[in-house]
Amino acid sequence: MPKLTQIQKVRRNSRLPFKLAGSDFFAEMLMPRLAREIHERAPGIRVQLVDLVPNSYIDSLERYEADMALIPDAEFPDWIDRRAQFRSSFTTIARKGNAAIEAAGIKSGATLPIDLFCDLGHILFSPEGRTKAMGDAALAKIGRTRKVVMTVPVFFGVCRAVSESDHVALVPRQLAERLADLFGLSLYNAPMPLPPALIVGVWHKRATGNPAHRWIRNLIAEILLPLNVGEQPLPHEAR
Repeated sequence: MPKLTQIQKVRRNSRLPFKLAGSDFFAEMLMPRLAREIHERAPGIRVQLVDLVPNSYIDSLERYEADMALIPDAEFPDWIDRRAQFRSSFTTIARKGNAAIEAAGIKSGATLPIDLFCDLGHILFSPEGRTKAMGDAALAKIGRTRKVVMTVPVFFGVCRAVSESDHVALVPRQLAERLADLFGLSLYNAPMPLPPALIVGVWHKRATGNPAHRWIRNLIAEILLPLNVGEQPLPHEAR
């Protein structure tokens, strides 16, 4: 009988928890496939998705004792290793039948006029309750502002609130496309440039060489890679 490789031993023998910190975007876009893959390939591993620490996502690794966090790229302390997962673009969502958009004759998939975009009430995803985000920074570059009428700490709540109001929201396009039919949403292009956000997985360097940790983070990267937008290659970092 051939000897098992180190990774095969990890998959066969591991009885360990893996705590992953991230927004509820990953509850929809990662966890269903991850649950299936773990069940089939390494059923002894228990994966837990936990919220990010508000105001300091990197603290999730210490405060929540998370093994890995999935967050927007940033400057990180030198005890962190990271790996690029995917680039995420953004889209504007509105309920089908939004009165102001219908009155303007804007079809789903079109670009919202800047005046209409700024006049509509915006629902903002913000676990911290902040009333400004990347959309506001993009508008500021062209000398405009929007009207934020509500903040919600989870993307599902943002989509639900939009679906039952005449407000709009900027959310990751991949999630909007997945949930559009469920919530009765139409998608529109924002009127200002919105560069894609680079989402990275980060972990403490002490875990970089751990075979089980490496196997799980490689599996997560494999599942998330198809979400990547654009043709620009992802940066190479620790794997």
